[in-house]
Amino acid sequence: MSTQIIQSSNSLEGKTIVLGITGSIAAVRCVELARELRRHGASVHAVMTQAAQKIIHPEAMRYATGNPVITEITGGVEHVEFCGIGGRASLLLIAPCTANTIGKIAHGIDDTTVTTFATTAFGAGIPIIIVPAMHESMYDHPIVIENTGKLTELGVEFVAPVTEEGAAKMAANEEIVLRAERALGGKSLAGKRILITGGATAEAIDPIRILTNRASGKTGIELALLAFRRGADVTLVHRGCIGIQGICEFNAESAQDMTESVLEELGKGYDLLISAAAISDFTVEPSKNKIKSDKDVTLSLKPAPKLIKEARAKYPELKIIGFKAETGVTRDELVKRARKSMKESGLSMVVANDVSKGGMGTDTNDVYLIDDAVKRVSGTKRQIAIEIMDKVEALLEVK
Repeated sequence: MSTQIIQSSNSLEGKTIVLGITGSIAAVRCVELARELRRHGASVHAVMTQAAQKIIHPEAMRYATGNPVITEITGGVEHVEFCGIGGRASLLLIAPCTANTIGKIAHGIDDTTVTTFATTAFGAGIPIIIVPAMHESMYDHPIVIENTGKLTELGVEFVAPVTEEGAAKMAANEEIVLRAERALGGKSLAGKRILITGGATAEAIDPIRILTNRASGKTGIELALLAFRRGADVTLVHRGCIGIQGICEFNAESAQDMTESVLEELGKGYDLLISAAAISDFTVEPSKNKIKSDKDVTLSLKPAPKLIKEARAKYPELKIIGFKAETGVTRDELVKRARKSMKESGLSMVVANDVSKGGMGTDTNDVYLIDDAVKRVSGTKRQIAIEIMDKVEALLEVK
């Protein structure tokens, strides 16, 4: 059966993912999960328990994966072919995973296709990711919690469920794919701690109104996701919440909030600060009450804190990457101003662009990466983040 997939990235290119499906009602989501993994380049092979086959038909998964579905262990020793030593599988992803299956894997019981694959993967050192889905009361059972802890100690990664409506529901497909990307991405930034700022800040005028700018925060988010994919410990400070497990987030409204949050967090020890946020240059003393709209209003602006300046003063050895937005300047002038910022603040690199030509609030951008050299990068903000993170690896001297 041939199924066409339009690839959205090559982050899982060349990887073979065995998708273990157990008897949770969340199994109905596995068609789209398998296809999402394929959109990122993975080859997906489904393994289903008998209980899972009562919820979703194997033919649906054959359609979703484009490969035959394993519903029983035969003389072909499928578990060894994929998850044995030197097997085809890069990752065993069990999604959804029931409390019953978690317990069996934790105690070395392999009486289903999926648990047999898990036992084999353990013996061969193949990474395992488990995505639980069950009733909330089952997920909160002390023995289930104990079994989850036992498997975590053994190196199994868990993608925690979303708890709502009395159920511990399977995590979003996007989050599952992200965790697969991290598990299979080589972890080139493992052990590195990176703090990233992103988006616009907002300065209160009164309890209702704010001063802000057009920055969307997309670049900061893409940088955080990419650093996470490459194994870094990531903290993102911005005005919002992406809610990704494993990425520490701080919500910062104003320039003062962001500066204080970053300076305090840096005290915990970081290898790099990427200051991608479009932090307000000016702030205003807010009115305690709503300003009447039936008359002219004059606002008195005063300079906002300069995050990079204060971070450099407090942490003189910290590596920092800054962003420089200008309007209506030539390429040479843009580079000149960026290099001036580098020298004044001791930056390792500056990402500079002319925002009068686009970039703020859009999905694409055209920037210059300026360190010892100057490199122009155009494309989606994810593509630009990849180029920046390649520079980060060189900067942090990862092997």
